[in-house]
Amino acid sequence: MKKNRAYRVDIWHTILWSRYKGEVFSSLYALNNPAELDLRFVQVAETEGNRVSLSGLDLSYHRYPYRLLFNGAYDKVPLGARLVQFAKEALKTDADLVLLTGYERPEVWVQLLILKLRGIKTTIFCDSTIYDQKQTFLKGLLKRLFFTSVDGIFGYGPRSRDYVGHYGARADKFHIRCQAAALPAGYSPEVALAKRIEMAAPQDRPQFLYVGRLSPEKNLKRLLQAFAIIKKQNEKAQMVFVGDGKQRAELEAFAQTLSLNPAEIFVGSKSGETLFEAYARATCFVLPSLSEPWGLVVNEALHYGCPVVVSERCGCVLDLVVDGETGFSHKAEDVSDLADKMAKAVQAFANTRQTAAACLARIQRYTPAISAQQMREGIRKILTLGTNISVP
Repeated sequence: MKKNRAYRVDIWHTILWSRYKGEVFSSLYALNNPAELDLRFVQVAETEGNRVSLSGLDLSYHRYPYRLLFNGAYDKVPLGARLVQFAKEALKTDADLVLLTGYERPEVWVQLLILKLRGIKTTIFCDSTIYDQKQTFLKGLLKRLFFTSVDGIFGYGPRSRDYVGHYGARADKFHIRCQAAALPAGYSPEVALAKRIEMAAPQDRPQFLYVGRLSPEKNLKRLLQAFAIIKKQNEKAQMVFVGDGKQRAELEAFAQTLSLNPAEIFVGSKSGETLFEAYARATCFVLPSLSEPWGLVVNEALHYGCPVVVSERCGCVLDLVVDGETGFSHKAEDVSDLADKMAKAVQAFANTRQTAAACLARIQRYTPAISAQQMREGIRKILTLGTNISVP
């Protein structure tokens, strides 16, 4: 039967720090018809400890109503407090559908159990891939239980789809929601193209760029080793690390052992115009991660016309990296292959205008507006799955 009210949908997310989710949720709220779907957003906390070094909290990306459960960092909230709050929320909600967040967290398991017992539909955001972490038998059983219990799963692409399918999720439960970067107000592809043409490093002085946390899973020691090979071939080559993290001192010391100057490489965190100018200048952006569910910085680079060299283990490779057009993929643990692809990028992307245009064309299908449309359609399908409910 058709309900005589809008379907109530609770959408949970871990932290307000995530600008890209803020943009997607803002787009979803703007395009939604409240007579169909009553969307209610819940943010668990403001940030996480490992995000603080990258950039501050910017609420301008969250142009939608939301409730914040905890101030400060998610990982600073005691587990007991999280368990109690998630249980209370699950017991009192009158939602028809709840989008959960973070299936690896015990509080979400408590939330799922209560919602299932109450007969409320559930779905989950999942951006994991089989490469993210070592798979174990016990974890595999738990993931299978979780993914087969929910009524729908939102994932970013083929690798996410294959991941949940590996753990037993039916194909009709999976809904693509493209990954989309949060771009600054006033961004335009035309301006990005012009700036890229104006600022791109000359071919004889290539500049390689990394943006993100300085942590072991990013595989940055191998990147430094690969750059040392490039540097021996061309002493004018540059490497820039934008970001900070727990591994910085270790990486600086390692760079010195390779006869590289840390002061020229490690420039700290950047945001806004200075960050986007770094993309515009770089010969290519490099993401060598051993584990990367997607790699949103690849989206950012392409939005500024900057080609990419990306580890085969990054979730975005199949969607965004077109060999010789938008970038190259490399073997994650092979320094020689990484150095080869970096050197190859210098030659392959010498035509700045043509390369930038290809990058911008590829990434135009990955915007918050498109992601929001896909998310809304997924919500509507989940509400009708296996029922007689008819959502217009």
